Amino acid sequence: MTTILVTGGHGLVGQAIQTISQKFESTDYNFVYISSKDFDLTDLEATRKMFSIYQPEYVIHLAACVGGLYKNMTQKVEMFENNILINYNIVKCSHQYGVRKLVACLSTCIFPDKTTYPIDESMLHLGPPHESNDAYAYAKRMLEVQCRMYREQYGCNFVCVVPTNIYGHHDNFHLEDAHVLPALIHKCFLAKEKNEAFVVRGSGKPLRQFIYSEDLAKLSLCIMFSEEPIDTIILSVPEEDEVSIETVARLIARQFDYEERIVFDSAYSDGQYKKTASNAKLRSILPKFYEFTKIDEGIRETCEWFKASNYDHDIRK
Repeated sequence: MTTILVTGGHGLVGQAIQTISQKFESTDYNFVYISSKDFDLTDLEATRKMFSIYQPEYVIHLAACVGGLYKNMTQKVEMFENNILINYNIVKCSHQYGVRKLVACLSTCIFPDKTTYPIDESMLHLGPPHESNDAYAYAKRMLEVQCRMYREQYGCNFVCVVPTNIYGHHDNFHLEDAHVLPALIHKCFLAKEKNEAFVVRGSGKPLRQFIYSEDLAKLSLCIMFSEEPIDTIILSVPEEDEVSIETVARLIARQFDYEERIVFDSAYSDGQYKKTASNAKLRSILPKFYEFTKIDEGIRETCEWFKASNYDHDIRK
């Protein structure tokens, strides 16, 4: 039986892979989902122990120290060092334990701040990332470099995927540490509950490409099972599906019937205005009939999941 190890297996994308991968569950594949509670991936010996126990043939590496704009700006040392350690350990052990294929997850925030659009895979190292998330971005860049070095020196089949902004069921909805879309869902929920204004930090003008977590899960598995030689590849909705934060906020508010109470607070930083990514490379290997989940449908699904979730843990903090 082939073992597929998924780090960060209980997070947003890991949960989506659990849902999508059910059709692969058979005598041929054994999916193992690892969370931070199982092993400390910043520790090399703990990471080696994990590989020794499960002996995976494939690894989907999703585990990371992540957070929203505030965390990226105020905890730069932790964001850099923890991610460097996690990624170093996973890649090194994947080589040492003879993993047939590693699919490692990056982020479009790693691309240069000053660049031309749309961004493509060749532009990754052509300038510094935006200062608001440079610590996380540089750590993720080093993951791409490390995978490339192992491909070049040892012929390892180590692939880096670069998703745009991910959202969906099982996201982190913490008000300060979450990414923009889940944080806005939580804020709108609380605003309506308290009969207060739904305050969106910033002008609402920045543009983003959002990818639904189940789409990303499907694409990650597609890359993993692909026999085509692939190195680094952007996983994104098309350029024309880029939307403003204001559009996202209004779609969320509509799900709570609270659109008339939106307020945009321009005293807060917008962060990077845009980071439009090309999915031309992805489209070249995808079936022509593949359709991404539309943003209004994905937001509706995510809001419904949030409303139906149990609020007895950290989700309401």
